[in-house]
Amino acid sequence: MWRGAISFGMVAIPVRMYLATESKGVSFRLLCPRDGAPLRNKRWCPVEDREVGWNDAVRGFEVAKDEYVQVDDEELDNLPLSTTRTIDILEFCDDAEIDAGVYVKGAYYLEPEPVGVKPYQLLRKALAKTGKVAVGKVAMREREQLCRLALHERAILLNTLHWPDEIRDAGELALPEAEEEVHAKELAMAVMLIENLAARFDPARHRDQYREAVVSLVEAKLANQPPERAPAPAIAQITDLMAALKASVEASRRPQADQTEEDSAPQVAIAGRRRRAS
Repeated sequence: MWRGAISFGMVAIPVRMYLATESKGVSFRLLCPRDGAPLRNKRWCPVEDREVGWNDAVRGFEVAKDEYVQVDDEELDNLPLSTTRTIDILEFCDDAEIDAGVYVKGAYYLEPEPVGVKPYQLLRKALAKTGKVAVGKVAMREREQLCRLALHERAILLNTLHWPDEIRDAGELALPEAEEEVHAKELAMAVMLIENLAARFDPARHRDQYREAVVSLVEAKLANQPPERAPAPAIAQITDLMAALKASVEASRRPQADQTEEDSAPQVAIAGRRRRAS
């Protein structure tokens, strides 16, 4: 999706960029309620009262109300920025200094061009030896983005980052001004609950149950079968925090292996249904 070079001091490393992730969410089409035909989104010109083809539409930058300056692809490609074709490394830092929870956006793999294999490996080994990550800038998708370069298995991973002014201040939230009093026994019980549920992070243990439920719903409708309905959720009223904590700790003592085996069964079943449906 992007081709250029990593600028590492006076070293240029030719690379290609590939998406490191793909969306597996559920997508729906909007249909006409009377005949079930898929609806189309038209690019409509209100002045000429006609539809404009996708390839005929041009970009416009709004400079005032209803006033635009047109910009074409060639002009964007020739912007006086080095980052349109280069990932400019600006500095190196400890990864812990980047608050990944709010800063990190997309993830992309960087693959070296044949002539860039040696400097690519040099950068990987230097990052591994220093324990640092690189912070730089790259222009893609019609904007310049802050980015992070780090090791990921045998590759260099690029994460796009939010700019600081894109991150909202938590002070906008209605947070408690004073610390609520927490009893020592309640805190000890909460810590015990966390320790009972502590495990090494393994994303393979988790799955998108919402997507599976939608697939099951669609398959039931195709087979003219009544869809399975979820029981009405019981909203617990926390009147005794200590009692709730004790009950949670007891429930968390169930062996992890039993939970994993129990949770994985529906995934196998739905995977089998998906194969038969295809």
